[in-house]
Amino acid sequence: MRAIQLFRVAGVEVQLDWSVLIVFGLIVTSLGYSLFPAWHPGWAPATLWFTALAAAVLFFVSVLLHELSHALVAQRSGIRVRRVTLFVFGGLAQIEREPDRWAVELRVAIAGPLTSLAVGVLCLALVSATGQFRELATDADVPGVLARLGSAQTLLIWLGQVNLILAAFNLVPAFPLDGGRVLRAMLWRFSGDLHRATRWASSIGQGFAWLFIAAGVGMILGLHVPLLGSGLVSGVWLAFIGWFLNNSALVSYRRFMTREALEGVTVSRVMLTRFEAVDPDMSVESLINEYVLRSGQRAFPAVRDRRLLGMVFLQDLSRLDSGARGKLHVRDVMMPIERLMALKPEDDAFDALRILLDGRVGQVPVMQDGRMIGLVRREDILRWLSFHAVTTAQLDS
Repeated sequence: MRAIQLFRVAGVEVQLDWSVLIVFGLIVTSLGYSLFPAWHPGWAPATLWFTALAAAVLFFVSVLLHELSHALVAQRSGIRVRRVTLFVFGGLAQIEREPDRWAVELRVAIAGPLTSLAVGVLCLALVSATGQFRELATDADVPGVLARLGSAQTLLIWLGQVNLILAAFNLVPAFPLDGGRVLRAMLWRFSGDLHRATRWASSIGQGFAWLFIAAGVGMILGLHVPLLGSGLVSGVWLAFIGWFLNNSALVSYRRFMTREALEGVTVSRVMLTRFEAVDPDMSVESLINEYVLRSGQRAFPAVRDRRLLGMVFLQDLSRLDSGARGKLHVRDVMMPIERLMALKPEDDAFDALRILLDGRVGQVPVMQDGRMIGLVRREDILRWLSFHAVTTAQLDS
């Protein structure tokens, strides 16, 4: 299921992944059923649930501010940011390329935690201005003080604490968390080698991930972990976070290696130049019998007078009823050129791979002077990488 496009901020597209609903529901439920009733036993249910709902919304606003700070600092440093996506584990700013200097990496990485720290301190400072912190620190009847808080003060105290925790968690030196990227920047600074720094930071990140998994399993089994406690739900959640961090460290490192291996490689070097093109007036049945069943292609350009008019994809053909294949023509089922994403032969091969993966498509046409001169597929780029494994091995040494 695709992410929801929300809006743009300073040219950065903001998306909302459907997995956010999981965390949103958990926050609202835990606050409405547990925490806020404990703080405010006299509140009406409507007040409890409205405050819990507002807290969940403000939490994701805080996460968005965290990620946008990364994006804006990156753009000020000359690195284009395509989008910010909010998902089940928080947020992700998708930058177009790696920083070219360790100082840039450090600035981009530290911007998020500093923003969360500033939001947390601001929220708690606003509560402190009302004198409530003094009461909480000096009054022995803490439950009584909490019960006297209004909705706004309750939200500020909870949001302030959560943002401080968010800042602290992201500073854990586990790549690709912000703290891991700060660590990579420092390793890069002292080693002078981005590749070696990335490998070290990724290994350290995996180590922290396995610590999280071990601690989570221990909590499930009833062990009390300092600062984290124990329990089935908390243990499962911590182990799940550890699993996610381990996968993220591996994926981030492999992505970095792929980018390095494809550096300087253009689309013209990886594109398929020998492919079958079809006439837009051909019947779908003829297309299947004469081309699909005799070719390994999964997409066929519809060409007339050497001009690309559209493309026919196998997944679209497979959805057609067998009785309709003799009545429909290629032009009826093709995706018109206006809706196609196209590449140029001089484009970067890594960007082509990103388009193929992000767009969830298997092939993209390569155009030059209005003519289609090639076809780029994921397997073509992977084949190029497999035949240049020596380069990757050298990078890994």
